[in-house]
Formats: sequence, structure tokens, C-alpha cells
Amino acid sequence: MHAAVVTSFGAPPAYLPHPDPAVVRPGELVVDVVAAALHPRVRSQADGSHYSSTGTLPLVPGIDAVVRDASGALRYALLDDTELGTMAERTVVEERRSVPLPANVDPVAVAAAMNPVMSSWVALRRRIRLPRRARVAVLGATGNAGRMAIQVAKRFGAREVVAVGRTPERLAAVRPLGADRVCAFDELGVAAADVDVVLDYVWGDATAAAMRAMISARADRAAQLTWVQIGSVGGLDAPLPSAAFRAARLEVVGSGIGAVPARDFARELPAIAKAVSAGDFDIRARPVPLAEVAGVWEASRGGDERIVFLP
Repeated sequence: MHAAVVTSFGAPPAYLPHPDPAVVRPGELVVDVVAAALHPRVRSQADGSHYSSTGTLPLVPGIDAVVRDASGALRYALLDDTELGTMAERTVVEERRSVPLPANVDPVAVAAAMNPVMSSWVALRRRIRLPRRARVAVLGATGNAGRMAIQVAKRFGAREVVAVGRTPERLAAVRPLGADRVCAFDELGVAAADVDVVLDYVWGDATAAAMRAMISARADRAAQLTWVQIGSVGGLDAPLPSAAFRAARLEVVGSGIGAVPARDFARELPAIAKAVSAGDFDIRARPVPLAEVAGVWEASRGGDERIVFLP
């Protein structure tokens, strides 16, 4: 078979021959990959920067996909960190970490949406308790995961969602998704000071500045502010002000592999897959043959559409 293979953390994957997969443990299935999306989590896996990276090469990136099992049925599968990911013609999945999909589902749409929907869905369901009629700010709202987070927060009963981003044109485009207000990062002190929850896909210096501005402008600093760290497109490290933790009732939690047990991700998969398959989310996806992985990998960085590779 062929796969996207990373042989150096400093270069994009190459489309190369790769040994066929085989079952090693009970409960595993060898499946055909139908569609696998390229998202930031996969990029960090492929360049070795993700906190779960073992540094082992070569590796096939990809942690989720729409797959076809031996019976011909479509499934969505979520993988643990492994050297054989989903950007291949075939891979190995755990049956307990996969869910059946309707036969008439669009594999490209499901592959594109599941991971970004999952990031905020699991955070709000399994990492924190979303207050009733909460006000939620989404930092990085114009990215794929941020756009989904707006829709997920509304689905779970948020009274108000503030979408935060850098580009006015892209911010305007998220209003139809449920954003009640949009603002730039330098407007946070006024526009989002009194939210209850922040879903942060940015981190880095932008988050540190946002935290200072929001806490300084809060009308009631004793009111709970829960900051959920999910992504780090703005930087892996953030110089957080120590005063922020003393001057306000601030709680910072992370949501991701480790912070949320694998069993909790698995428990949410059926509901997420059902919602995505039903077309409940606005999805922007572009299918690309896996053979073109090397050329598309860097060229697609920062784009509005989620790249979905088709083996």
C-alpha cells in the first residue's frame, strides 16, 4: 500500500510505499481509509512538536478518519498516538474507539468536521460544567475549530457567544454561525470582559494580553471566569501575569489528550458523529488525493477550508 510518510520532522510527509498493517491486539480492526482530514493536531504530530510526540521516525500521521471495515460499513475512527496513522490506504483501529456511520453520509464532510467539533464539544461536556445561559468567548473563532466552537457553544445553551479573531472580513463571516458579537483581540477588554467561559485556540502572547485586558475590565472580579486552553496556533508558551490569578476568580484548565481520558472521548463519539452526519454544522472542506500530500501540506496552511485526503 501507499501512505503519507514522515521521514524528517523538518519536511512535509511524502507519498511512499508502506508495509500493510496487521492486527496486534484483540479488538483491533484492519480498515480501508476513506477520508482523513489535515488539521493542526496532525501537523504538530508530523513535525514532532505535539506534547505527545515520542520522536520516533518514520511515522504516518493522522489520528482520525472515516474508514470502511471488512463488512463494507463506514465508521468514524479515533486513533491513539501511533506510528501508523490514518493518512494511508489502510490502517489499524480499535473497534471500541470507532462508531458506525449512515451509509449515505458524506465521508469528506464527516472527516473534516469531527475533530474540530470534538475539541469544543468534549471541553464543554467533559472538562468543565458550562453554566446555564453562559456567556462564552471563542479566541481564534475564524479557524476551523473556532468556527465549530461557536456552533457547539450555542448548541449547548450558551446565551451569548463572542467571536474573537484578527481579520474583520473573516470575523464577519462567523456571525451566521451563531456569534452574537465579534471583536478583535485589542477590543477584548470592552467586548468580552464579563464572559463566563473562554475557549482558547490561540495561546501565546495573544492569550496573555487578552487575559490582562479582560480581567482588568471585569465588572465583578469575584465572578467565575473559566479559561479552557484547547489549541496553540499563536504559540506554545504564554507569559501569563501572576496578578491575573490573584485579582480575579480565574480558573485555567486544559482540554486534550491526557486532560480528558480516552474513554470520555469514546463516550462522546456517537453523539458527535450523529450531529455531524445530520448536517448540524457548517463545514468547509476540500478533498485532495493523498498522492498530492507533499505539495498541499504547506500550501494549505492557514486556509479557510479543511483539507481532506482521499487515499
